[in-house]
Amino acid sequence: MQDAPTPVELLSVVADFLSNEVLPLLHGATAFQLRVAINALSLVQRETSLAQVQAPLEHARLRALLGHDGSLQELTAALAQGIADGRLDVASPDLAEHLWQTTCDKLEVDQPKYAGYVRALQLHAAARRRATDAASS
Repeated sequence: MQDAPTPVELLSVVADFLSNEVLPLLHGATAFQLRVAINALSLVQRETSLAQVQAPLEHARLRALLGHDGSLQELTAALAQGIADGRLDVASPDLAEHLWQTTCDKLEVDQPKYAGYVRALQLHAAARRRATDAASS
């Protein structure tokens, strides 16, 4: 295995080449299909790079929230079951924050430029600042 380029860098180079060199040569349905392929490469690139950070944090949040260990899939299933059977709800400590962060993490991979996502992040950050300021007063 080589140290460089990384899989993320390879995906980036291919997406850039297709966007800048190939796409301008195409028209109609073929150009559209290439844009879809470029978007898929970009999504895989983001997922590959962000999963290294997001997955361990999600795993830690779930372990703390549920009070036991397991794989990320097992803990996610346990969380869903706990919500479904009423053992966990919005009043459960840290559940809302976990759901918020997990949703934001997924949007960061899938639609990082989505205006609603960007605005929600700004509002959430402002609310956290206000809460921190109020707590320190």
